[in-house]
Amino acid sequence: MENAYKKNRNRLTERIEKESVVIIDSGKPAHKTTDQFFQYTPHRNFFYLTGLSEPNVRLMIVKGKKKSFSMLFIEETTEYMRQWTGEKINKQKASDISGIEITKIYYLDKFEVFFRSMMTYGRGIGIAPPKNCYMDLYRVNSSEEPISHSQFGSILNNYKELNTKNINEHISYLRMFKADYEVENLKKAIDITETGLNRIMNSLKERTNEFQLEADFSHQIQLEGSIGNSFKTIAASGSNATVLHYEDNNSDIHKGDLILFDLGALYNNYGSDISRTYPINGKFSERQKVLYEIVLKVNKESIKYVKPGITWKELNKYARDMLIKECKSIGLIETDEEINKYYYHSVGHFLGLDVHDVGHHELELIEGMIITIEPGLYISEENIGIRIEDDILITKNGCVNLSKNIIKEVKDIEEYLSKK
Repeated sequence: MENAYKKNRNRLTERIEKESVVIIDSGKPAHKTTDQFFQYTPHRNFFYLTGLSEPNVRLMIVKGKKKSFSMLFIEETTEYMRQWTGEKINKQKASDISGIEITKIYYLDKFEVFFRSMMTYGRGIGIAPPKNCYMDLYRVNSSEEPISHSQFGSILNNYKELNTKNINEHISYLRMFKADYEVENLKKAIDITETGLNRIMNSLKERTNEFQLEADFSHQIQLEGSIGNSFKTIAASGSNATVLHYEDNNSDIHKGDLILFDLGALYNNYGSDISRTYPINGKFSERQKVLYEIVLKVNKESIKYVKPGITWKELNKYARDMLIKECKSIGLIETDEEINKYYYHSVGHFLGLDVHDVGHHELELIEGMIITIEPGLYISEENIGIRIEDDILITKNGCVNLSKNIIKEVKDIEEYLSKK
């Protein structure tokens, strides 16, 4: 069976121009303070192409006129590293995971030597010097340079004859369509998330502060084999739940309020993204139930609506129009425009290696995509925020709700909480 990451590289190679080189760095942990560093997470495009979660590794893909190949450059373990931080990945293991031949894996100090050799006629590697250099030119914002400019500054400065191109256009397209192994990783992350939410519900009546419930979730998912949270947990009680990306999680919780959780687990770097809203005292009030049932209806009907061929614009309009209709029926709003006061985000996003995963939103939904469906209502004057979010795989004839086992019906939630 062909290595999955080799398949990803082959698909990418097919999309780029001939006489090109792709260079991507795995990244390294950001400096925190003095001799401390933030937890390392691999560059997601690098991981997609190699399967490696190792810092300070470089991938090079060369596409000539007639042949193409990939190379890895890894850190060599020094005696100091061995004593203080442990062994780095070796060539054999890097080859086994990535599918790159061990004869094309070198130590990192050979990267620029090899690049210079490749760019020199007569001293190269049996391939003409490339004309294009693809690298990751993603910018966090317009005022910052792409991180690849610092990672590969010497390449940019020394080989100005290379035409620099952005690889993101191509990788973001490929990452939209999930292979079977990616779907299985996401299913596992979702299953782990379910155990974390069950732990929250088991503890809900005993806890007094949001951070305690955040800790319950983090503890449980790591016990289940998650490598951590897929993003910063939102545990928002009462009025906090009306703030879309509330992350402080430091308020006392009060009987009679709802608490909104937006959270996820990581499995092999693939992250789930689930939202659920629970009554802290174990039972919804009549008003809370009315509003919750509106959001639940929009969640369920929007999932039914999802299928190949519809656009994000159509999906968002479908969910928004239903929210408008339901909110008018209970007198919450009178005009369509008033919905903006209570619902101020889109109905979903792509999901995968990133929680807000890369993708081309102008495209219609296509088989193999994984998206979220997450309608909500946020009523600050009533201290009520509700969001219900599921993770959805687009199939040939419709979709599959990958998180269908995570309970969300009023009766199921109240029954579960009544036993705790």
